[in-house]
Amino acid sequence: MAATRKPTGRRTAAKKPPPCPDCKRAGQVSEAFKVGGRTKRESDDRQEALCLTCFGTGQALTD
Repeated sequence: MAATRKPTGRRTAAKKPPPCPDCKRAGQVSEAFKVGGRTKRESDDRQEALCLTCFGTGQALTD
């Protein structure tokens, strides 16, 4: 007795989550920082920091 095969349907591709609005899928943002003793002044340089909106994943949170 031959077993009949059930036809398999096509799977749809999973939707990609939207990119993070703050870091644009990079996972990092550049921020200015302050230097100096008492009179903190803003530096012209920038430093990379982890994006706090998506925690470095680059994908927007879906609730």
